[in-house]
Amino acid sequence: MTFLDRFEKGVERAVNGAFAKASRSEVKPVELASALRRELDEKAAVLARGRAVVPNEFVIELAPDDFDRILDWGAEAMGEELQEGAAAHAASQRYAFVGPVSVTFEENTELATGGFRVRSATVRGAVAPAANGTPSQKHPIVDIDGQRYLLTGPVTVIGRGSDADIIVEDTGVSRRHVEIRLTPDGPVATDLGSTNGSFVEGHRITNALLVDGNTITVGRTQVVFWTGEQTEAADDVQG
Repeated sequence: MTFLDRFEKGVERAVNGAFAKASRSEVKPVELASALRRELDEKAAVLARGRAVVPNEFVIELAPDDFDRILDWGAEAMGEELQEGAAAHAASQRYAFVGPVSVTFEENTELATGGFRVRSATVRGAVAPAANGTPSQKHPIVDIDGQRYLLTGPVTVIGRGSDADIIVEDTGVSRRHVEIRLTPDGPVATDLGSTNGSFVEGHRITNALLVDGNTITVGRTQVVFWTGEQTEAADDVQG
């Protein structure tokens, strides 16, 4: 059984009570999860080296009866389940997000019970895919398992949760595990109260000033931080 199969069954069990009286014409949570997967697949924009950027913000329009049922069960909790499912599918397909994943719900009185629509958008957050980008002090790059991200904002959160700027599929990583903040004094890594801690070059840290080439370890995942300074220095020596 794949992760997505387990996810779908988990959603069914989680909302079984709230949807126990639902008729066949009413929207089921698994249908929403499947629709998000299709949206990711259909909207994937291919980059270099087979990488693809996909939407990260989703709005699900629901008929009034279905919308009320989502509210009764808990729209925020349902949204989080769907966000995590979308993130897991993206990871399995090696899709890249340019910002945190969000799923919200809207009522649409033009829809009949059981019908729904998905709107999606690609909204840039604190990071962007860096297939061929060049790192700098202003916009460093981090490499996570061969996936490179250009840090475009002043603060980048790395974690397992769907609200993180860079999502890491590692059970040893907390939902919001560590942040990288670009300050006037240099880039600083700060642990966000994670369960298993954050490490820079093997040393557990609360916060630490980063230099070019540092490795940050979260869970079983290594994050390599680049500003390009070492490459520039080597070029100057050769020149």
